Amino acid sequence: MDPLVRFRDAHSKGLIPDDIYDLTIKRFPIVVAGINRIEKASGIQYPVAYVEPSLVLSSSNSNSYEYGILFARTIPVMFEEKFQVVIQITAPLIAYGLKGTIHAILAHEFLHFLELVRKISKMELISDEISGNLFENVYSDETRLFEPKAVFKDRLLLEHITKKFPAGFRDYKLEDKTIKFWADRNLPKSNISLDANNVKLSVESLSKIKFDSKFISKIEHLEEKSSKINKKKL
Repeated sequence: MDPLVRFRDAHSKGLIPDDIYDLTIKRFPIVVAGINRIEKASGIQYPVAYVEPSLVLSSSNSNSYEYGILFARTIPVMFEEKFQVVIQITAPLIAYGLKGTIHAILAHEFLHFLELVRKISKMELISDEISGNLFENVYSDETRLFEPKAVFKDRLLLEHITKKFPAGFRDYKLEDKTIKFWADRNLPKSNISLDANNVKLSVESLSKIKFDSKFISKIEHLEEKSSKINKKKL
């Protein structure tokens, strides 16, 4: 899957102006480098990712980014009876985010992905919890996330995550640029509600989802490491 296919399509239809298109394409290698960095630091393949050609806004105030802007999302989908996790990366993040910010957000989404797989593999996830907007739903409790130090062997990446996500995402410059150069120009926006993109799965459907045994073993190992690190914090 070409991660830029939707973005290129939006540009060809005249929805994305040339200057924004050129800037995003020019800076897209930062995303590729971030994904490669996360895979190297974790030893786990990054899920499928694509660039969303719009500014994604939450219709509720109770979201992890607080400002109502979702720069990236972890979306579980069922396609042709197969389960897949997709990471949605918004064009404004790529166009206006600093390298450290982009990598931190990509890493944060990766932690959501691991948590989702862990829950499904252990049948801990009920159908109502599987939401396309995981920040507001499954992962509203930060303590549920895998401990970054247990997952990533990359000191600078860990510093970026700690700096950007002390207790929810913070990047005022990115927020301001997004509003000034995207929202104020009336470029494409997507409004989502808390229950947007819900994937309804029965217990039977959940039980049919299979993951590679080596991958699950890796998840369990990371879970143990995270638990030990969290206990030391107490």
